[in-house]
Amino acid sequence: MRMKKHDIVEMDIEEIKFPNIGIGHVEGKRVQLKGCLPGQRVRMRILKAGRSVKANLLEVVRPAAEEVAAECDVFGPCGGCAFQHISYEYELELKTRMVKELLAPLEPDAEFLPTIAAQDIKGYRNKMEFSFGDDGAAGNLNLGMRKKGSYYEVVSGAGCLICHPDFGAILAATREYFGGKLDFFHRRKMTGTLRHLVVRRGAVTGEILVNLVTAATDFDFLPWCNMLLDLPLAGRIVGVLHTQNNSVADVIIAEDVRVLYGVDYYYEEFSKKAGGQRFKVGAFSFFQTNSIMAAEGLYSVVAEFAGDTAGKVIFDLYCGTGTIGIFLARHGAQVVGIELVEEAVLAARENAALNNIKNCRFIAGDVRKIVGTLCESPDIIVLDPPRDGINPKAMPHIIAFGAEKIIYVSCKPSSLLRDLPALMAAGYKPLRLRCVDMFARTANVEVVAELVKSDKFKIQPSS
Repeated sequence: MRMKKHDIVEMDIEEIKFPNIGIGHVEGKRVQLKGCLPGQRVRMRILKAGRSVKANLLEVVRPAAEEVAAECDVFGPCGGCAFQHISYEYELELKTRMVKELLAPLEPDAEFLPTIAAQDIKGYRNKMEFSFGDDGAAGNLNLGMRKKGSYYEVVSGAGCLICHPDFGAILAATREYFGGKLDFFHRRKMTGTLRHLVVRRGAVTGEILVNLVTAATDFDFLPWCNMLLDLPLAGRIVGVLHTQNNSVADVIIAEDVRVLYGVDYYYEEFSKKAGGQRFKVGAFSFFQTNSIMAAEGLYSVVAEFAGDTAGKVIFDLYCGTGTIGIFLARHGAQVVGIELVEEAVLAARENAALNNIKNCRFIAGDVRKIVGTLCESPDIIVLDPPRDGINPKAMPHIIAFGAEKIIYVSCKPSSLLRDLPALMAAGYKPLRLRCVDMFARTANVEVVAELVKSDKFKIQPSS
């Protein structure tokens, strides 16, 4: 009897591919299943049966030999972490293997340097976006992370292990305060009020910024704000915001932002080992979610791959609040940063002044539109694009600069895989790659690629 859609079958997981996709075989067909470990036997429901087979995990029938008891109470249903149930050493091994296998076919001769391990696997995140929803059958208001496979049900984030306990205290107090007062926003019915709670906290400074996101409402949120300010926290709340957003999409859009208390930014600092810079981070600005690993891991790899930058021109594309550019500018480079979010560019300019860096300038705009208007010729281009990679329309402009070196910083290795062929076809050869584990316990990992240009690498058109 042939396998068909909706069938429930069992399978042994033989290997995993990035990002945490289990691979096995049923009836001689290769099956992909998200969220598994090699060595597990699983029960699954077939979602697609044909040349390629996809399925949904129902149950782990037999655990892998490497599995341990997860510390997190909501691990499994929670859509956040992927590896709370294995040792960190094994997690690092799996991540390294997945990225190597993903990228090796493009350039097997590139040197793959050892992965830089996370300094901390708990409490490292400086930003969390919690969602309001219900707790399932009881229908009570809940606040946390989306439950796997559910649009509206969330699991509590109060005990989340990858962020500081201050996050959990703010979350728990907020959930209790609004229980019985307001409902969560239901996107299909367009009813309810509460949408998200965004908490940002400086790992070094301890400064906390809280942003409550709701649908349009005339509800008075000042009592909630004052309640937060009375919480006994290890850090210090410097700003509380209320953002109104009526979009149907489940994303945070700053349609109408009001400061209920303090300011709409916080400060973060890098250790003296990493240069000791101080950065202003706005409520909607991009900033690496792991401050310690960004400063002492990721940016150090970028600097290593950049080499001697004294007197060179560096384009820092998708520059965010300017952290990479400012980090590199310490060594005498002339840096031009481009970023779409104007708030982030203003913060980047302030950050350069804050750190007495005079050899940086930052431009607000879309990379694909701005790069074609610049007069400078870069020696090095640093690319740190969004998760989905470089806009294809921007790629020809980036290549046209003819920089001697490109350093691609990717938080999604599959996007790097997509973008590398265009760069290689233009004569850029990947020389070194290195993973930096910025996201311990999740399936994500940062990877930095050093690409050097030479005409001998250029792929010639076929005759």
